[in-house]
Amino acid sequence: MTFPSLRFPSAAAALMLCTLTASAVRAGLPLGAAAPLASTKMKNVDGKALSIADVAGKKGTLVVFTCNHCPFAKAWQQRIAELGNTYSARGIGVILVNSNDPAAHPEDGAAEMQARAKALGLKVPYVVDETSDVARAFGATVTPEAFVFGADGKLAYHGAIDDNRAEPDKVQKRYLKDALEAVLAGKAPAAPETKSLGCGIKYRTPHPK
Repeated sequence: MTFPSLRFPSAAAALMLCTLTASAVRAGLPLGAAAPLASTKMKNVDGKALSIADVAGKKGTLVVFTCNHCPFAKAWQQRIAELGNTYSARGIGVILVNSNDPAAHPEDGAAEMQARAKALGLKVPYVVDETSDVARAFGATVTPEAFVFGADGKLAYHGAIDDNRAEPDKVQKRYLKDALEAVLAGKAPAAPETKSLGCGIKYRTPHPK
């Protein structure tokens, strides 16, 4: 499988070596699959419990695994918020999921999520995956990592937001936006899979069986 190239400034090289993980390292959710654990309730920043099924849109659904602390998530957070707010108003269900263990990064705690959602003007849910089980079920490995499901509930796109995290004005490939437009039009995205680059998800310790 080949992926479109993404541009990153040389100054980020050291950071990438420390925190970068590609979603291709571990098998993720295959194209055409339904969202796993879609009925699992997760606490939103407004205190309500929501599931992916609860927010699913008639024209499609966007699930983005993200967080507060990661430099990659921070670089893309405004674009993620704008895409979420825009497409939720156009019939796409949107949910942002934080699966990180706040014991590893306190900045990923619930209070900090609430503050971040307010600062970004989020009009879509930003929920806590309290066991990290939803991220594991998706095969999500980094933040941010996007999954777009069509009106039929099948995975149509998986990957990055766009091709330039550091310089929004120099983005040439708007992977996620293009995928959302395709889904709205009832078409398959031209690039259904791209490489997700970001900080590795800090999974919570699984509960003993």
